Amino acid sequence: MSISSQSMPFHAAASKDDKRHSLHLLIVDDDAMQRSLISHAARQAGHSITPASSCAEAIRQIETIRFDCVTLDLMLGDGDGIEVLKALASAKFAGSVVLISGMNAARRISARSYARSLGIVLQSLPKPVDLAALRICLANLCKTAKGLPVMHIWGGVVVDGVTEQHRS
Repeated sequence: MSISSQSMPFHAAASKDDKRHSLHLLIVDDDAMQRSLISHAARQAGHSITPASSCAEAIRQIETIRFDCVTLDLMLGDGDGIEVLKALASAKFAGSVVLISGMNAARRISARSYARSLGIVLQSLPKPVDLAALRICLANLCKTAKGLPVMHIWGGVVVDGVTEQHRS
């Protein structure tokens, strides 16, 4: 006897739908604690993750697996995150990159400009990563992937594109 989604409890049907719209993330960071925090936050939000602890490992993953999003540290033990951006461009990566780096703002801005020159959408969060900001960023990426408008929820205040258009 098969169970249709109509006879499933609401939470089970919603869970199945959430899985279908989750992101597959490549998490690139040589700091095991940061990788663990980012992985935990992503999994809690229903996303699947593939960790990479080095530049070389990240490039191998990019060459073999399709990702929706990459979280990237700039300073890796065996190289620079810029090498990972180059590999993403070579692989015709169509997703988003969330730069999570302890580098200064000028270095993060420079990386964002370089990514843009490669045709890569890059957002930036400083280290130590604010997990609430990361969750919002990932939720917005999911909405964008579904073709829905981005909605930020911070401190109980909802701000979306329509609301912003009507503010003076």
